[in-house]
Amino acid sequence: MTKFLLAFLLATALSAQSEKPNIVFILADDMNRDSWGAYGNVDCKTPNIDRLADEGMRFDRSYCSVAMCAPFRQELYTGRTPWRTGTLANHSTSKAGTKSIPHYLKPLGYRVALVGKSHVAPKESYPFEYFPGNTDKTSDPNPAAVRDAGSFIDSAIGAGKPFCLFIASNDSHGPLTTGDRSPYNADALTVPPYWLDTPALRKELVKYYAEVSNFDKLVGLIRGELERRGLWENTIFMVCSEQGTHLPFAKWTCYDNGLHNGLIAHWSGVIPPGTVASELVANADITPTLVDAAGGRLSPDDCDGESFLKMLKGEPQELHQHVYGAFTNCNIIGSRDRIYPIRVVRNKTFSLIYNPNHENETSNTTIDAALALLNGKGKNNSADVASSWVELSKSDPTAQFTVRKLHHRPEYELYHLGNDPHELKNEISNPEYRSVAEELKKQLHRRLTELKDADPVSTERSLFHPKK
Repeated sequence: MTKFLLAFLLATALSAQSEKPNIVFILADDMNRDSWGAYGNVDCKTPNIDRLADEGMRFDRSYCSVAMCAPFRQELYTGRTPWRTGTLANHSTSKAGTKSIPHYLKPLGYRVALVGKSHVAPKESYPFEYFPGNTDKTSDPNPAAVRDAGSFIDSAIGAGKPFCLFIASNDSHGPLTTGDRSPYNADALTVPPYWLDTPALRKELVKYYAEVSNFDKLVGLIRGELERRGLWENTIFMVCSEQGTHLPFAKWTCYDNGLHNGLIAHWSGVIPPGTVASELVANADITPTLVDAAGGRLSPDDCDGESFLKMLKGEPQELHQHVYGAFTNCNIIGSRDRIYPIRVVRNKTFSLIYNPNHENETSNTTIDAALALLNGKGKNNSADVASSWVELSKSDPTAQFTVRKLHHRPEYELYHLGNDPHELKNEISNPEYRSVAEELKKQLHRRLTELKDADPVSTERSLFHPKK
């Protein structure tokens, strides 16, 4: 009798587990979307991600609100914008009472875990089962992540529970120490048009691409763990690049390279293979989508994002006509007391960037040395990418505009993303786009007023915390 009862209970648990999809979400760390072959990179080797895109859905207009680690992750897990969680500044923690995806999935029967990098707080707002793994960047943390992921999956399956697992890799976050660099020849790489071609940049790209490929390997390993357990067919599997790289004009900005992230999803039997989602998607949309897929539903009071479950199923769905973004300069390494807010609005064709403190200078840890050099307060470091650009500009007049753009921005920047996807030509003074610029300004300032951020300079001053 006992054996039959145990068999019945196990069968019932396994049946309940199979009725709900498992969820695995793998997150990179400071990685440009165009570093993946699926988004057109011809040098960086990402076969597992590219295969996933061929078999699933690639999102071509997925945006986060802030191109910094802590704000990105807190938006991802909560479905709430950084304005609402109080995390516009980096290294910030969410307001008391903030809820995140564990709060929504656990009542639906899910085990919810985070493996790897956290960068979210307080714990009561992010009650994941947490596996920190190997956080030592002198060695590859991915084997520990695979081990911990497997242990968690086995535990959930053994308990007859569906699971939601976030795996947050350190790959492509500095210092760049992991991955195999041997496939990459610095002299043979294609330098993207938004960067200046110098030996320092090429050397950095070799290290960076090695870490991107290491992340791709992790994606393949985790997929293998699911396939070996017979779980692949019933798992929503998503891979995200996070915000852009530490190299100039990406992370710590509101440029497309900073806020435009790579996102790929696979769900057997649901997502049509080889599909491309061209609608605007926000980072805050991911949690409501996963909760929706799990059989729950979030109200507007719970989150700011919207579910794109219909989109995953291949059905037409427009979520947003505009997406918004922000940058807060204070409280980051090297620029703790610098006040230089940036705000942006994008639609499917244009981006409008607003720099309210444009008469001053912006900077961050990767371009601080270049700023000191330009101001006559530093020495040239040939290994520093931005500093190498400063040296190049002394002999190459065409580089001077890019070097100035590192730290000096006009009040408004307007880019035609269809004609100029790398945002190289500011069209704000082009009479052809005057009406477009005015309409986007209205949209942006209306939204900032709604967010109680009508004066971004004052907002940033309120966020500044002197280092103790």
